[in-house]
Amino acid sequence: MASGGIVGVDVGGTFTDLVMVDPATGAIRIAKTPTTLDNQAFGVLSALDDAGVDLSTLGLIVHGTTTTTNAVLERKLSRTGLITTMGFRDVLELGRRTRPQAYGMTGRFVPVIPRDLRLEVPERMDAQGEIVTPLDEDAVARAGRALIEAGCEAVVVHFLHAYANPAHERRAGEILRDIWPNDYITLGHDLLSESREFERGVTAAVNASVQPLLERYVARLRDELSGRGYQGDVLVMNGNGGMVSSRLVAREAAKTVMSGPASGVMAAAYTGRRAAEPNLLTYDMGGTSTDVALIRDGTPPVSNEIEVEYAMPIHVPMVDVRTVGAGGGSIAKVLPSGLLEIGPESAGADPGPICYGQGGTAPTISDANLLLGRLDPGRLNSVAGGVSRADVAGIFARALGAPLGLTAEAAAEAVIRVANAKMAGAIRMVSLSLGADPRDFALFAFGGAGPLHAAALARELGVPRVLIPARPGLTNALGCVVADLRHDFVRTVNQPLDTVEIDDLHAIFADQIAAGEAALGHETVEVTEIRHDLSVDMQFIGQSHVVRVPLTDPCPDRETLQARFEAVYFDRFRVALDTIRARVVNLNCSVIGISRAVDLDKLIDPAGRSASLTPARTRPVIFDGVAHDTPVYLRDHLPEVARIDGPAVIEQFDTTILIPPGDRAETATEDNLFIHIGGAGP
Repeated sequence: MASGGIVGVDVGGTFTDLVMVDPATGAIRIAKTPTTLDNQAFGVLSALDDAGVDLSTLGLIVHGTTTTTNAVLERKLSRTGLITTMGFRDVLELGRRTRPQAYGMTGRFVPVIPRDLRLEVPERMDAQGEIVTPLDEDAVARAGRALIEAGCEAVVVHFLHAYANPAHERRAGEILRDIWPNDYITLGHDLLSESREFERGVTAAVNASVQPLLERYVARLRDELSGRGYQGDVLVMNGNGGMVSSRLVAREAAKTVMSGPASGVMAAAYTGRRAAEPNLLTYDMGGTSTDVALIRDGTPPVSNEIEVEYAMPIHVPMVDVRTVGAGGGSIAKVLPSGLLEIGPESAGADPGPICYGQGGTAPTISDANLLLGRLDPGRLNSVAGGVSRADVAGIFARALGAPLGLTAEAAAEAVIRVANAKMAGAIRMVSLSLGADPRDFALFAFGGAGPLHAAALARELGVPRVLIPARPGLTNALGCVVADLRHDFVRTVNQPLDTVEIDDLHAIFADQIAAGEAALGHETVEVTEIRHDLSVDMQFIGQSHVVRVPLTDPCPDRETLQARFEAVYFDRFRVALDTIRARVVNLNCSVIGISRAVDLDKLIDPAGRSASLTPARTRPVIFDGVAHDTPVYLRDHLPEVARIDGPAVIEQFDTTILIPPGDRAETATEDNLFIHIGGAGP
C-alpha cells in the first residue's frame, strides 16, 4: 500500500463508483460507470479504465460489493444442504412466529434451504453442553453423500446447543471434509457462537449458500486485475464497516451482506469527525434504494441482530443501516385504490429512468426532479438525441396526472412529497426508535440523489442543518478508502449475573482479543494502531431481547456491570427495574486495526475554484407549485468561502444539490457544504 495509490470501488444497484487516492501526493481520481449486473467485475474494470488507473503501480484495491446482498434478497443462491439434530430440520422454517405483514394474513416466506435438503442425524447436546445423545457418525456420512447426490454445492452443520459445546459439530465437519468435493462446509458455531437456534441456523445457511458465489466473483475479479498487471491484494468491505482480504472473505461470506451501505456510513463518520460534526443522521439515496443510519460521537452503531428482510436474521455484526425502496430510479404508480405509491420496483441501470434516454418508460423520482427543473436534461441523457422535458411531462400526465386529477408538474411534486415522507419515516425509525431526537443531529446527505432531497427532509424532521460532503455520489467508494480492518467475535454465556464467574468473562475477552490480533496479523495492510471495543449483551431475567452494554475495560466487577446495565437500560427505555435479576447473554469483542488517515482536501480540485460567486446559468425550478428563476452554480468552481441563499441549484459531476427558498448553503473545510435550514438572510 505504501508504494502506490489506494482505490476504493463500490458496486451499487445502478452505478459503480471509484475513488483513487495517492498517499504520496494527495492526488485524487474519480469515476462513475453503470453497474454490470450480469458480472460486477466488468463494471469495476470499466471504472478503473475511466479513472485512468495504472494497475501495475497501484498499491491496494478495497471493494464494496452487493454480490451477497443481492443473492440473498433475490434468492439466487447456491444449492445448499443442511445436516441438523434429529427432530429439528424445520427450525429454519418455523422461525419466531411472526408474519410477513403484521396486520394481515398475506405474504410468504421462502427458507434459505428447502426442506428436502435439510437432513437429520441422531445427536443431542443440552443447554449446558452435556452430551444427551452421542453423534451417529455413520448417519453424518450418509447425509453428506445424499446431499452430494442431490447436487448440493455447499453444506451447513447446525446442531442444537453447539454454542455451549461444539464437539459434535466439529466431528461432523471432519467427517464431511473426507467426502465433500470442495471447502464449502459451514459449521454454525464457527461463524456464530451464540444461543437462539433459528437465528444461528439462518446465519449459517446464508453463509454457506453465498460462499460459492462470492468466491467465484472475487477470484474472477482478481484474475482480471492480475491479467492487467495488478500485483496487490483486493480487500472486501464487510457489513461491519471493516475490511478483509478477498482470499479470506469467502470463509465468512455472510459478513459481506450490507457491505455497500456500511462503507457509506464509515465515510460519513470519518467526514463528520473531521468536520466537527460527530453526531449524524446519514442519508444515502442512490438509484435503487435509500439507506439511513445514526452516528453518535463519531462512531457508527454495529449490531449483531440485523434482519435484512422478513425472517432473514443474519446475526453477525453489521452496521445498523435501515433501507427503504425509494431511490432515484424508484417507479411511481397509481394503485387501483387511487393511492400514489413509490417503489420498491426500480428502473435500475437498464433501461433506467425516462430522463436517461435509454428506453425507460415508467415515471420515477429522477424524472419528477427533472420535470420540476431540479435536474438538467442535458447532464442526464446518455444517448444521442436524449429525451426532452416535454416527453417526460407527457408520460407523467398520462400515467400519474390523469388518474390523480393533476397536471404533470403537480403529479411530479406529489411524487417528491410521497418519496420524502417515505424516507423521513426511515430516518425517524433509525433515530426515535433508538431514543435519539433528530433535532440533535446534522443530516449527512450523500448518494447520487440524496442532496436533491436533503433540505426538504431536514425541514420535515426538524433537523437544523445538512452536511453534504465534497463527493456525495462517490461517498460509498470513499468509505472503502478510509475503512479500518475489523474482526468481530461473539460468545454466548447465558448465565445470571449474580452466579456467573467474573474470571470466566475475563478469560473469554482475553481469548477474543488474542484471536482478533492474530487475524490482523494475517492481513496484508499495515495499521497504525489496534483498538479493542468490548461490550456485553444483557437482559433482565424473563425478557427475550437484549441490551448492549459498552465496556471501557475487559475487567469490570459484578457490581459495576450491574450498574452499567441498569444505566443503559434506563437511558433507552426510561424504566428502572432494579428489583429484577440481570442475565449476561453474550460477550462481544471487536478488534480494529486503524488505517492511515486520508487527506480529503483534493476531492475537488483546488485549481478549479473561482475568485467570486457567479452562477453558470439560471433556469426555472418549481417549489410548492411556483416556478422560481433559480441560479445554477458549479460546485467545482465555487470560491473557497461562499454563501448561497435559496432558491439555488449546485451541480457537480456526481450529484445535484438543491437549496430551497429560505435556506442558506455555506462552504466549509475539505470542500464540505452545510445547508442551514431556514437560515437564509434578509
